[in-house]
Amino acid sequence: MSEQLPQDSIGLVSPQIFRFDEPLELASGKTLPTYELVVETYGELNDQRTNAVLVCHALSGNHHAAGYHSTDDKKAGWWNHYIGPGKPIDTDKFFVVSLNNLGGCHGSTGPASINPETGKVWGNTFPHIRVRDWVQSQARLADRLGITKWAAVVGGSLGAMQCMRWALEYPERVDHCVVIASAMKLTAQNIAFNETARRAILADPQFFDGDYINHKSVPESGLAIARMIGHLTYLSDDGMGKKFGRELRSGSFERGKEDPVEFQIESYLRYQGETFSRSFDANTYVLMTRALDYFDLAREYNDDPVAAFDHALCKFLVISFTSDWRFSPERSREIVNALMRADKDVVYAEIESTFGHDAFLIPNQLRYQELFSAYMNKIKV
Repeated sequence: MSEQLPQDSIGLVSPQIFRFDEPLELASGKTLPTYELVVETYGELNDQRTNAVLVCHALSGNHHAAGYHSTDDKKAGWWNHYIGPGKPIDTDKFFVVSLNNLGGCHGSTGPASINPETGKVWGNTFPHIRVRDWVQSQARLADRLGITKWAAVVGGSLGAMQCMRWALEYPERVDHCVVIASAMKLTAQNIAFNETARRAILADPQFFDGDYINHKSVPESGLAIARMIGHLTYLSDDGMGKKFGRELRSGSFERGKEDPVEFQIESYLRYQGETFSRSFDANTYVLMTRALDYFDLAREYNDDPVAAFDHALCKFLVISFTSDWRFSPERSREIVNALMRADKDVVYAEIESTFGHDAFLIPNQLRYQELFSAYMNKIKV
């Protein structure tokens, strides 16, 4: 007998597929002739169509942001703690739209999809994607749903970069922009981490220069290492210390023992890497980390973020976390300073947390949740 789902959940949800036959010209100059987006929606769109909220996912996210796909599968959406009745993104108030971005590997058109012009898997021939391409495809999705203006666009990390791009590219279509644990562009250190992770994938003999699907292979080792590299940068030293310390999982320090010592943190990272390698596409990982690297909000505005944000018409909430060294509070303060100099309405909060970059995903952080809820509650629909 199936167990009952948590009462504070939105319950069972089902993804939808939206097909677009109008070609999409990409920032790279290439064109996708057709494409599909996998989407989940939560709550009800009001008669005035003014209560829609777009949730943009980060690097390894997807369309399944909240609720459950079955009563037997207890794996909730990746932001389930923050989307639902009475939660910060309250589905009793808002109509929430969450999608798997172009280039993804959870149903939307991406490297593992069939190229309609060749009848073969796109693989490494799938065109490069930029954040502005995601925003353009999301705007078309909004048109399809009859949404002319978002009450809010919300995201963390790479998702927040999409939100900021929305505020510049479609300023008349956004009322509020919520930017969590993000930056206007990556630091050199961040780009270096991403390149190191990509190299782990590209060096895997089973990668076959991105053509592994036609070789009936999966670069599991490279993808697992890439995930391990990425995952450890999302955590904080303090958080890892409290969770794992130097605790041993197995092995012995005694002389003559053949079983090597294994620390809990080693086992944890290996588990994360192996699990990820079975559920994520390697070409998608390469594509999305490059989109992250290429993002520079002010590039087209003579590298002047104030001139960039001058185009925005919406209000902003910017949140950072003290222990996030991947997207440090300094990066968020740069966003806030540019917004203030551009004379924009902005609320900023720096949340005390030991969870590193992952803090925006983790539940039971009272100040974060209360602030997030208070801001969203004030949005008029």
